Amino acid sequence: METVKGFIEHIIYRNADNGYTVLNLTSGEEEITCVGFFKTMDQGETIEAEGDYTTHPVYGEQFKIERYQIVPPDDAASIERYLGSGAIKGVGEALAARIVKRFGTDTYRIIEEEPERLAEVKGISERKAREIAVMVYEKRDAREAMTFLQKYGISNTLAIRIYESYGTNLYGILKENPYQLAEDIQGIGFKIADEIASKIGIHTDSDYRIRSGILYTLMLAGAEGHCYLPQDILLKKAGELLGLESAVMEPHLGNLAMDKKLVIKRSSQADAECKVYASTYYYAELNCAKMLHDLNISAKGDMLPTEEQEIISKIDRIEEELDISLDELQKRSVEDCVKNGIFILSGGPGTGKTTTINAIIRYFLSEGMDIYLAAPTGRAAKRMTEATGYESRTIHRLLELNGAASGETKAARFERNEENPLEADVIIIDEMSMVDVFLFQALLKAITVGTRLVMVGDVNQLPSVGAGQVLRDIMDSERFPMVVLQKIFRQAGESDIVWNAHRIYAGEELVLDNKSRDFFFLERNDTNVIYKHMIQLITEKLPSYVGAQPYEIQVLTPMRKGGLGVETLNGILQKYLNPPSDNKKEYSNGDVLLREHDKVMQIKNNYQLEWEVVSKYGIAIDKGCGIFNGDIGIILQINEYAHEVVVEFDEHRRVTYAYAQLDEIELAYAVTIHKSQGSEYPAVIMPLLSGPRMLFNRNLLYTGVTRAKMCVTILGSRKTLQEMVDNNYQNRRYSGLAERIRELIP
Repeated sequence: METVKGFIEHIIYRNADNGYTVLNLTSGEEEITCVGFFKTMDQGETIEAEGDYTTHPVYGEQFKIERYQIVPPDDAASIERYLGSGAIKGVGEALAARIVKRFGTDTYRIIEEEPERLAEVKGISERKAREIAVMVYEKRDAREAMTFLQKYGISNTLAIRIYESYGTNLYGILKENPYQLAEDIQGIGFKIADEIASKIGIHTDSDYRIRSGILYTLMLAGAEGHCYLPQDILLKKAGELLGLESAVMEPHLGNLAMDKKLVIKRSSQADAECKVYASTYYYAELNCAKMLHDLNISAKGDMLPTEEQEIISKIDRIEEELDISLDELQKRSVEDCVKNGIFILSGGPGTGKTTTINAIIRYFLSEGMDIYLAAPTGRAAKRMTEATGYESRTIHRLLELNGAASGETKAARFERNEENPLEADVIIIDEMSMVDVFLFQALLKAITVGTRLVMVGDVNQLPSVGAGQVLRDIMDSERFPMVVLQKIFRQAGESDIVWNAHRIYAGEELVLDNKSRDFFFLERNDTNVIYKHMIQLITEKLPSYVGAQPYEIQVLTPMRKGGLGVETLNGILQKYLNPPSDNKKEYSNGDVLLREHDKVMQIKNNYQLEWEVVSKYGIAIDKGCGIFNGDIGIILQINEYAHEVVVEFDEHRRVTYAYAQLDEIELAYAVTIHKSQGSEYPAVIMPLLSGPRMLFNRNLLYTGVTRAKMCVTILGSRKTLQEMVDNNYQNRRYSGLAERIRELIP
C-alpha cells in the first residue's frame, strides 16, 4: 500500500447516494486521478491518502484510496486555495485572497480560536465571521469523526451514515453502547456492531450485547418468515450467536419487554410454548386481526328472499353474457362476495379461479361499483390484467408508495392509509399467498369499513418471502366466508401441468411417459449432461415450441449451493447465454460478474430505489419508487466512469444502481423456486438430482411446476422426483395471525 499527499484540484464526479468520488489530486508537480468513497472531502483540501495504483481499461492509471485523512494546509498558498475553492459557503477566491493576505499562515488558527478577528478583513461582517467559523468547525468535526471511525475498521460509506445519524454524539454512543448502531443505521447489523464493541473493549456478557443479540436473532427469524420464536428456540439460537448460556440471557427478555422492544405472549395452557415477538411483528398481527374484524360485515341475515333471488338472477344473466357455466361452488363464491365484507377464494391451477373472479367483477360493475384489482408483484398484476381484461396494479402502486426516507430506518411510506383511504367499493387481491404481514397491514389501513375485500390465492403454494403466512392463517382461523375450488375444468384438464400439479399435491404417482404436450421428464443422472441439455433446451428447442425468447425461459431449482444450485447454474448459463464480447461492458467484484444484457433479479425490497419509464426519444414518461424482492430485469448499460449499472425491469421501469448497491441484485438465469413465487413463465426447466429432505418436498415441487404456463421440463432422477412427491414435510413457520383473529372474533 502506497501513501500520497496533495491538495484536491478538482472533483470530477461524485455519487450523492454512496459517496463514490473521482478527483484530481495535485501532489508536487504530479497530478493523480484518485477514486474512492467519501462525502466529506472538498475541492482545495489537503489530504494524506493510503491506497494502491490500478489501471482502468478505459481511464488508465488511477489511485484507489482505501484510507485517508485531511490535514491542515501548511502554507499560505494552500490555505488560500482551500478557502477559495467553494468549500466554505460565501467565501470566493477574492475574499479568500484578502483573508490570507491579512493573516498569512496563521489563518487557520484565527478562524478556529479567534473567529471574530475575520471582521478585520474588508467585506466580512461580524455575523459573516461567525458563519465562516461554524462551517469550518462542522467540516473539521466531520473529518475527525471519519478518522475516528476508520480506526475501528468502519468503511467510509458506513462512517458517513453514522456521522449523518449521530453527529458529534457518535463518540459517546460508541463508547457506551455500539450495539445501538445495529438498531438505528441501515447496513450495520449485529455482527459489525459486535466487532466494533470488541475493539472498544466491551465485555462479551455486556447487557447491551445480550439485548442486541436477542433482537438480532429475532430479526434473522423474521428474514426466514417467522413472526415470533418460541422462547426456548430463541434462547438457544441467541446463545449460539453470543456464546452464552440461556440462563444468562433469560432475565433480559423481561427487560426488553418492559422497554417495549419485545412482546412475550404466554398461553393459558401450562404446557404451551411461550412466544417471543419483536414488537413490530406482534402489533402488525394484532392490527391485521382488528382491521379484518372491522371489515367483516355480513348482510346474510338481513336479506329478504326477494333480494336473495335477485342475486341469483343476476348471476344467471352474467353466465349468459360471458358464455360460461359456473358450478355450484363458483356461484356460491359470487354470492358470498356480494353478501360479505370479506371473502377468501382459494384453489389450485385449473379450478376456475379466474372465471370466478371475472364473474365477481362483472357482478359489481353491473351494480355501478368501483373496483380495484391488485397483486403482490408486477408479473402477477400483469397476469391478472391479461386474465380479466381490467387494469391490475401491484399492491405497492395501489397504495401509492412514496420512497422518501422515514427517519433512519428508511421505512416505506404509503400515501394511501387510514387518513387517505382507497376510494373503492370492492378490492380484489390475487396471489394472496405471497402477501406478508407488513404489506397486509399497510393494505388494510387503506381500506375503509364498508369496502369489500376479496382475497384470492392458492394456499398450497409456498408462503410469502416476508414474515408470516397471511392467507393460510386467515383460512385456518375459520372466521371468514371462504370457498376452496377443487373441480378441474375441461379446458384446464387438457393440460398435464395442471393434472400433475394436482397429483403432486395429493401425493400420487406422476405420469412420466413423455406423451404429454406440456410436461416432460428427461432421466439424466450426470450433472454435466444436465448442463448440456439445459442449454440446448433454452437456446434451441423451447423458444420456438412455446413462442418465447430464451431469456423468458426460466430455470428453477430448490437450492442455492451445489452443482445444480443457483450460484453454479447462473455462472454456466451466463457463459453460454450471454458470452463475453468486446461490445459488452462488465462489472466484476470478487465472485460477482455482471455483464451488459445479463438477466438479473432484485433480492431485497428497496422502497427508495427510483425508477423511470423512458420513451423511445429518451424522455421520462413515468416515474416512481420501489423495486422489490423477486423483480427480474435486464442490464442495459454498465457505466464504468460513473460506477453505475442501469437495469430495465418489467413494465420498462429503468433503475440506476451505484456499484455499492449491486449487492441488491444477482444473476437470474436460474432462480430458487422460493424466489419464483407469484411469477409465471412460458416454460420452466427444473434440474432435480438430490438434495436435503427438508427442502426436496411436495410443496416446493408443486410451486415450481405451477410457475409454468405452457411447458415444464424436469431433468434429473426419477427416484428423486418421486421422493419429493412422497415427502409432505413443511418447514414450520411461526406465525400467530390466526390466534390473534380468534382472540378478537370468538
